[in-house]
Amino acid sequence: MFKKILIANRGEIAVRIMRACREMNIATVAVYSDADRAALHTRVADEAIHIGASPPRESYLNIGKIIGAAKKTNADAIHPGYGFLAENAEFAQAVNDAGIVFIGPSPFSIRAMGDKAEARARMIQSGVPVVPGFQDADDDAALENAAREIGYPVLIKAAAGGGGKAMRAVNGARDFSEALGAARREAINAFGDARVILEKYVENARHIEFQILADKFGNTIHLFERECSIQRRHQKIIEETPSPLLDDDLRERMGNAAVAAARAVNYENAGTIEFIVNPDTREFYFLEMNTRLQVEHPITEITTGLDLVQWQIRVASGEELTGLGGRGLGDREQGTVSSNQLPVCSLQSPVSIYQRGHAIECRIYAEDPSNNFLPSTGRLLDLQLPNMPGVRADSGIATGDEVSAFYDPLLVKLVAHAETRDAAIAKMENALREFCLLGVTTNVEFLQAVLAHPTFRAGEATTRFIEQEMRDWGSEKQETRNESRKTRNENALIAAGLAEVPEKKVTSVEVSGENDPYSPWRTNGAFRVGATEL
Repeated sequence: MFKKILIANRGEIAVRIMRACREMNIATVAVYSDADRAALHTRVADEAIHIGASPPRESYLNIGKIIGAAKKTNADAIHPGYGFLAENAEFAQAVNDAGIVFIGPSPFSIRAMGDKAEARARMIQSGVPVVPGFQDADDDAALENAAREIGYPVLIKAAAGGGGKAMRAVNGARDFSEALGAARREAINAFGDARVILEKYVENARHIEFQILADKFGNTIHLFERECSIQRRHQKIIEETPSPLLDDDLRERMGNAAVAAARAVNYENAGTIEFIVNPDTREFYFLEMNTRLQVEHPITEITTGLDLVQWQIRVASGEELTGLGGRGLGDREQGTVSSNQLPVCSLQSPVSIYQRGHAIECRIYAEDPSNNFLPSTGRLLDLQLPNMPGVRADSGIATGDEVSAFYDPLLVKLVAHAETRDAAIAKMENALREFCLLGVTTNVEFLQAVLAHPTFRAGEATTRFIEQEMRDWGSEKQETRNESRKTRNENALIAAGLAEVPEKKVTSVEVSGENDPYSPWRTNGAFRVGATEL
């Protein structure tokens, strides 16, 4: 097992990995940019090392600086988290060449599946159904011609990376050139790669993904599905498991396809096979593979009892997945919920894994949903996380931290787990009511509105839910709600400001000219804000 791991990331995922390492008695190293000098992940780690200026290309995307930091601190392995260099084959190769273990798949698998163009080609060869699209050339003219042949609407997607970044839906030819340029610019900034592919934009689809886990011995399993249909700008904001759309038959067919897709590239470690599903025909299509840990992995952890980060580390250190069965995870039935106790997959090794109950994750972003989800920046004056049974909060921030414009605005992930979907929704609503963050605008009220919407409650939301059902959120009919929120925030800010008044010992001082010995105005000590004594 490793003695020290460097986490090549920041924010909540860096903190999440560090806490898993601590339980395994593994020392951790944080890397940080100028903007993150005082960030929470630098304080949670055992060591922290500066790697450059605030722009990602000068710090978190700089392969040489990260490997240099690992060597300087004698780290045995590097965990990339998600985003930045997590799906960069050159980074994985450079880590291996430096004699350090990369906690993730092989460079070959990352190239084969992390590259969306190559992944599409491989799935076509393997007989896995894919969405009609184009990945054969990358010049603007060829892409524009292909879009006309596919038929609008089309989706422009970054060939590298993931997480919904550098994606643009285009409804007609006149908008194509502008959308293509915007997608390329975002792809360069996020992944250092301007290449894109095209896919037919399947309207009113459901977005379903399967968590994959594979070891170095050929054992490949899936850990059930997650539904990620609630998205803004093609980025997920609410995920849940199990999906309210899938029945046993569709779950097994999609699980088998997910395992087969991973095995086609000799995949190792954690990854995710993403599909879109036509809810009317129940046909599914391969969308992409994320060759890394997903933001929404906690809902899989909370319903299976597995720590995916720890299993990433175990697999990278050479452990076999058959050890899962030896841990008794398939036998913990007494005292647990049982809404979806199903064998994992007929193609898998004999490991007993069960999914228990229903879990929902809400991503809390520093952004303004009433203003086209514009990111919000500033200093966090106060953070209060909910503390209740069945609720988990993954956070990379603390009171006093600065939210900058350099990085993704994800602040906190709330996860609610209960026996049924309805109970999980109710628990999440309660958790969001108890959540408090002052200093930046967040999407908390928007998340509450989504959870309360009849379409979401019925389990019928598609990837166009926000576009179709929530487009009026923040309009004139929301003014009363927004004014109420403003008043609450102002009152909370006043209270927070008063709480920060320095405490001083105040003694009574006689007021000259006061003749009444019983007058309350004879002394002034008791009436000073912040006084510690009367």
